[in-house]
Amino acid sequence: MSQPPLTGLKVLELSGLAPGPFCGFLLSSYGASVLRIDRPGPPSSDLLTSYKSSIPLDLKSNASRALFLTLVSKADILIDPYRPGVLEKLNLDPVNVLQKINPRLITVRLTGFRRDGKYKDMAGHDINYLAVSGVLSMLGAKDTPPLPPGNVLADFAGGGHVAFTGVLLALIHRGVSGKGQVVEANMADGVNYLGTFPRLLTRAAMWSGPRGTNTLDGGAPYYGCYETKDVGRYMSVGALEPQFFAEFLKGMGLTESDIVPEKGMSRDDKRAWDHMRLIFTARFKTKTRAEWEKIFDGTDACCVPVLTYQDLEERDYDFRPIVGLTESPGRKVELTYNGKLLKTGEGSEKTLKEWLDWTKGQQWDIGAKGAAEQREKSKL
Repeated sequence: MSQPPLTGLKVLELSGLAPGPFCGFLLSSYGASVLRIDRPGPPSSDLLTSYKSSIPLDLKSNASRALFLTLVSKADILIDPYRPGVLEKLNLDPVNVLQKINPRLITVRLTGFRRDGKYKDMAGHDINYLAVSGVLSMLGAKDTPPLPPGNVLADFAGGGHVAFTGVLLALIHRGVSGKGQVVEANMADGVNYLGTFPRLLTRAAMWSGPRGTNTLDGGAPYYGCYETKDVGRYMSVGALEPQFFAEFLKGMGLTESDIVPEKGMSRDDKRAWDHMRLIFTARFKTKTRAEWEKIFDGTDACCVPVLTYQDLEERDYDFRPIVGLTESPGRKVELTYNGKLLKTGEGSEKTLKEWLDWTKGQQWDIGAKGAAEQREKSKL
């Protein structure tokens, strides 16, 4: 029977916010055993907990530190979500300490800003990393402040997913060399890299104008969203190519002459765009989203509904791994639309038994302060 491709890998995930847990979530989805290192006390707010377990460790205490270092000696991957210098202050430098214990260890260090840039010691969130990457300046309508798309681009795409990619590359290298390494990822560079294509297009006519006036950033009326007759429900239009645009007009019951203000103008004439948008806006208001779906389903008009997560849930749209693999598929993702918190310490007994063949109460236990600690006879 086939197994997920990362089966057998042991991952230590230092508890953090969205990007680190997402990297761990991707690893666990493809078979890795992920043990989250939590601080003793209330559970983390992390909801990306599928196939993970938790152990409470106080890395400032000698007892917890001893257990952590034993886990490091057996681990394949360590996810470090802290600001630059935090592990070093704990005397857990990945190169000078951790890799000396385990030369095969891959430590992925995920920060918001560059580790060597002017912002390296500053706090930040997705919007800040997106801002200094250059990408935020391209998002939003014209004549308005830039508009961040939630915290999807920097935290998850430029952060957790980029870190996951780095881990996979390091695993390939380890398979050849037998050696681990440090993977340095930061959200500012990650999302900047994701913006390579639009960055290049700013030198071309397609994206050379101010924000919100170009073909792909909300400027073109045939690449955008429109509200339907049922308020709050929208259709998306991406009819860029002429043949797709012709299909779109057919479904809308319009002709080319209906949508331009002057004879001889084409859809690519930006002087016609405002008029065209008014026509499309009014026409979409004449039918409900469901009615437009019936018209455009199965066509090449590049016109589909804007579905909410509630819509997906009602339509039983299942949550799947990020890619399908025919010979070594990922695990079925244990994720509902409500999410699931992982209690501090949940699953640790099973994980330490699998990793170290240890039994709680013998080789390790939970101390008076709620932190896991290694029994004296088992210390490194």
